[in-house]
Amino acid sequence: MGDHNQPFLPVSGDPECVPIQGDDVVDDSLHRPQQGSTKSKLLLAVFSGIFVVCLILAGGYDKSGVVKVAQLGGVDELGVGPIEMPAGSTIVRPAVSRGKSAGVSEKANLSPEQLLGGGEVSGDGLTEDFPWNNSMLSWQRTAFHFQPEKNWMNDPNGPLFYKGWYHFFYQYNPNAAVWGDIVWGHAVSRDMIHWLHLPLAMVADQWYDVQGVWTGSATILPDGKVMMLYTGSTNESVQVQNLAYPANHDDPLLLDWVKHPGNPVLVPPPGIHHKDFRDPTTAWKTSEGKWRITIGSKVNKTGIALIYDTDDFINFELKDGFLHGVPGTGMWECVDFYPVAVAGGNGLDTSVNGAGVRHVVKASLDDDRHDYYAIGTYDEEAGKWYPDNPTIDVGIGIRYDYGIFYASKTFFDQSKQRRVLWGWIGEWDSEAADVRKGWASLQGMPRTVVLDTKTGSNLLQWPVVESESLRLRSKEFKNVVAKPGAVVPIKLEAATQLDIVAEFELDKEAVERVAESDEEFKCSSSKGAAHRGALGPFGLLVLSEETLSEQTPVYFYVVKGKNATLRTYFCADQSRSSLANDVNKQIYGSYVPVLTGEKFAVRMLVDHSIIESFAQGGRSVITSRVYPTKAIYGAARLFLFNNGTEAGVTASLKVWQMNSAFIRPFPNL
Repeated sequence: MGDHNQPFLPVSGDPECVPIQGDDVVDDSLHRPQQGSTKSKLLLAVFSGIFVVCLILAGGYDKSGVVKVAQLGGVDELGVGPIEMPAGSTIVRPAVSRGKSAGVSEKANLSPEQLLGGGEVSGDGLTEDFPWNNSMLSWQRTAFHFQPEKNWMNDPNGPLFYKGWYHFFYQYNPNAAVWGDIVWGHAVSRDMIHWLHLPLAMVADQWYDVQGVWTGSATILPDGKVMMLYTGSTNESVQVQNLAYPANHDDPLLLDWVKHPGNPVLVPPPGIHHKDFRDPTTAWKTSEGKWRITIGSKVNKTGIALIYDTDDFINFELKDGFLHGVPGTGMWECVDFYPVAVAGGNGLDTSVNGAGVRHVVKASLDDDRHDYYAIGTYDEEAGKWYPDNPTIDVGIGIRYDYGIFYASKTFFDQSKQRRVLWGWIGEWDSEAADVRKGWASLQGMPRTVVLDTKTGSNLLQWPVVESESLRLRSKEFKNVVAKPGAVVPIKLEAATQLDIVAEFELDKEAVERVAESDEEFKCSSSKGAAHRGALGPFGLLVLSEETLSEQTPVYFYVVKGKNATLRTYFCADQSRSSLANDVNKQIYGSYVPVLTGEKFAVRMLVDHSIIESFAQGGRSVITSRVYPTKAIYGAARLFLFNNGTEAGVTASLKVWQMNSAFIRPFPNL
């Protein structure tokens, strides 16, 4: 089996242990498929030819070979009009729901319209899919985000740091690239970047979890032992809470797990529906020496967090009322509860309470599949939590992420005194495409979480510092000017795996000249990057094709309101991200506080089909999944753009090419 204490993975920052190294290495290999035999090249050429013919037949090319893009109001450089889609779609997929009938949130790759009963669905319940080829689908797999070797993955489960290893468990279907047959996958890492896959941690083999080993959380006791509480779906589809623990606490890999013989340790209490009782949290210590947990549920349409005390993780006492609840928010899944230091800085162990501490309550809303949080005060004696600002309470206020990010979970990393956030990043392509490529979903880059001491109402999320160990060559672009309506190429050797840090400044004199406005802007209901205002949008076009027939704008939009107050929005526009007709193309975003003296700032991690964008030091985050058909491999480009009408923008960028992470099976197991 080998020595589990030996580092089989490279340690972040070790230049001798990276897949690609040296300034003289051309990293096109990061962005193109491996070269195969002549036969493989011939097949690729044939497939490419077929694809081009389909485009031509669809009228998607003019005589010069450039994709036709509708023009709008003098901003044709941005290609803001509707894109004509290729014909030739022959694959069909059922517009079916997955997970809801079993008692969990929707797991199918359905558009919002289909979820509401609309959308492009034919009379027989089928929708047409884009004719993806293997080259396109292969490109979509990420290079430095965690995902299993194959099949379906969703919620992060029980993350912890134990005896030198970061452990990550996750909801996994070992049999297919769609949701179902859920068990716990397991992987370990020295740095949360390079991962080793281990055998399944827990499978559905008992009456109390035979229909699914669902989400759970880990608690490390003072003596170092690990207690894992998780939700099981019984043989009668009742959601119950179960206890598991390592068979051998001396094993740093925690390979074998024992399910408590007295499971389940908790069943739905009176008044709670048997399918509305799931996802226990990490436990925290009370002043009386008891352990306390919370579990998500609902009463009618009020989302709630039930609260239990225990001495031994076997016998539990339901406390009166609930930790917190918000009317109209529906079922609360994957509830999280943890302290943050008022002074910022390091993270805190889950049991920390008292002066200088605020508490975060987070819930994943079953109804809309978004993660909301709020900051407030925890009253231990009453077993209650109160939001600082009820107008931005859980489920009606601030989200962790305004893109695709759900079922998140934090843990306290005692080795580096930080709180780390994991989140499930689902797919927004077709289920048929997922089945063909053989995998679905990934995890976001782990993020540190601290209180934003400047606003007091926000958290700051930032990629763990270990992510910087993947940075290769960098290129700086200082004081690049983009006049109103301009698109400026950012010349890079490749644009598929990037770490981008950018700052933007609006021309101050132009801002002063702009008239005050009562515009009520909203990213999701605007025209995206085509929505022209006096002061925006401006930002970057990521994963763009040379002619801009495909592009994913990530940008700021500023409104000058009464008393010359500037209100800033941070958005991501997927509406032009792909020529494909069977992928989600929503426009995401929200208001983001930009304080006096701050520049407009963003950091972006681009990794094939995922873009994670962190605005204002992580005050607002948007995760996008995009599925371009042309802006892939060496054809991907990066542009600076300013589609505002009145003010010029000056931008400074530093862009790193990113290495690939080692993610592979643990050797000799």
